[in-house]
Amino acid sequence: MTVVQNSERVLEPLWRIRLKLFARGFKKNWALFAESPIGLIGLGVIVFFGLIALAQPILVNTVWEPKVYDPINGFDIEIPYHPSPPSARHLLGTDVLGRDVLSQLMYSSRFEFALGLISAIVTVLIATTIGAVSAYFGGLVDTILMRLVDLVIMVPFLAVLIVMSALMGVGMIELALVIGILSGFGGTAIVIKSQALSVKVKPFVDVARVAGGGHAHIIFTHLVPNLMPISLLYMMFVVTGAIFSEAVLSFFGLTEIQMSWGLMINTTQVFGYLMRFDTWWLLFPASLSITFLCAAFYMVGRALDEVVNPRLRER
Repeated sequence: MTVVQNSERVLEPLWRIRLKLFARGFKKNWALFAESPIGLIGLGVIVFFGLIALAQPILVNTVWEPKVYDPINGFDIEIPYHPSPPSARHLLGTDVLGRDVLSQLMYSSRFEFALGLISAIVTVLIATTIGAVSAYFGGLVDTILMRLVDLVIMVPFLAVLIVMSALMGVGMIELALVIGILSGFGGTAIVIKSQALSVKVKPFVDVARVAGGGHAHIIFTHLVPNLMPISLLYMMFVVTGAIFSEAVLSFFGLTEIQMSWGLMINTTQVFGYLMRFDTWWLLFPASLSITFLCAAFYMVGRALDEVVNPRLRER
């Protein structure tokens, strides 16, 4: 009976073993993350905006009348083309074109999450690859890649986006890709490279090399997986930068995005209501949303930093 049980343990599928290890690691890291109040607050804010982003299309298709509550083309014929204060019909009022501000706010949340997610994924893919390759090969490869990173860091990030937006039409996908590429070739690559240097000297890397593993196999099987925790950490900071950059560009009218928080503020400014506090609902909902969501991702990033970096936990 004992032999059978031992045989079953030996024949346990590899995917199940990895799943158990992942679940164990996740449980441990979640316990560390839950010890940080700012991390939990930030996560709560992110979940809140995620829920309102999911709720907007449901409300439009079930409760709200699309002709009135469509965030882009809808307007209320009872109060057309002028801002209306919050009421039971429009909880956050209407903008200068008679469109519902709450619907715009909820609709824009989906865009902000998509922008941040795409930018963060592109950044992590580029920065992790550059950091791992640079640390593994060293020498001329390291010099070329790091000088390229230094060149990107020296270029003003926001200025590049403004010039690019002025020269060509920039939608959500284009903006996310550019932000991701610039961030991937920026300081994140240097941080990940420094981490990769410490992973490179681990015994399992030497064992893989002696066993005949090729360069690509060692980099993407042994180096990159061990760099993912710090890569995921910097994803949070990239999301914050992406949301802020989009808000600035949309405020100046330099994007072709149909609706976003930055564009809501731009519409308020174009029609001369930006500094009028008697129409506060035109400015504060979008402004506070940008502030809260950026702060939330930053707080989650700081909490994850304590999970990834043991020295911070010792403090």
